[in-house]
Amino acid sequence: MKSKLITRAGHDKLVAELQHLWHTERPEITKKVNWAASLGDRSENADYQYNKQILRKIDRRVRYLGKRLEELKIVDFSEQQLGKVYFGAWVTIENEQGEIKTLRIVGVDEIYDHHPQHISIDSPMARALLGKEVDDEVTVVTPLGKKVWYINQIRYEMPEKSYIL
Repeated sequence: MKSKLITRAGHDKLVAELQHLWHTERPEITKKVNWAASLGDRSENADYQYNKQILRKIDRRVRYLGKRLEELKIVDFSEQQLGKVYFGAWVTIENEQGEIKTLRIVGVDEIYDHHPQHISIDSPMARALLGKEVDDEVTVVTPLGKKVWYINQIRYEMPEKSYIL
């Protein structure tokens, strides 16, 4: 089951995508479909078939975004979060081999752009990190076995300032 949490920036991106699809891409493709349909025989008209397929993809995404945006709960930063890992945090971790990673815990809907540092709140790593503090040891159970990480830094970002611990 997907969590219904999202950062404000993630929510704004989805809203912008929905607006772009509905007000820019869909009208443009609709014009192409109408033009191709006016040429006659639609069954052998490649322009008509191709643009109709694109229009169906756009409509599916618009329906999905419309429903999903209604379900999502925006989680804004609160100063009460300082010192611990919560949703929206940037966390720098290190393992015993000295490998360092910086990750951000976000909602599943924010991973669609495959940002290499974003991890879902539903992931085993995020679940293990939640509520922890700097210098805490975190054990993550993975398909390859248990992995131990140490928290080096926790950071929260706001448009006007950044909090680093």
